[in-house]
Amino acid sequence: QVQLQESGPGLVKPSQTLSLTCTVSGGSITTNYYYWSWIRQPPGKGLEWMGAIRYSGSTYYSPSLKSRTSISRDTSKNQFTLQLSSVTPEDTAVYLCARAVGSAYGPYDYWGQGTQVTVSS
Repeated sequence: QVQLQESGPGLVKPSQTLSLTCTVSGGSITTNYYYWSWIRQPPGKGLEWMGAIRYSGSTYYSPSLKSRTSISRDTSKNQFTLQLSSVTPEDTAVYLCARAVGSAYGPYDYWGQGTQVTVSS
């Protein structure tokens, strides 16, 4: 059973960089065929795909967020990390990590529980 757990600060000030980590257990992030994704859901809105890192380490980003987003990994800790720079209150959302099968864009078979991030001074 694969489990994903998001961690990071729940409050970030405007203009700062949001940094979240997803810790994976029950499976390796270097296993072929899987993509490790970040998705967010702003209040009252739908899910927004932000980006993913492939089992090989290649990264994929949403065009609308690409200039502010970086996804990296630490294979020794079986973790992958999201950094979103220059945040504004519009970046307030529940942030989720998930495992995608065969593509950076899904389908997803495992999800983290999500973590609330609020951008406010």
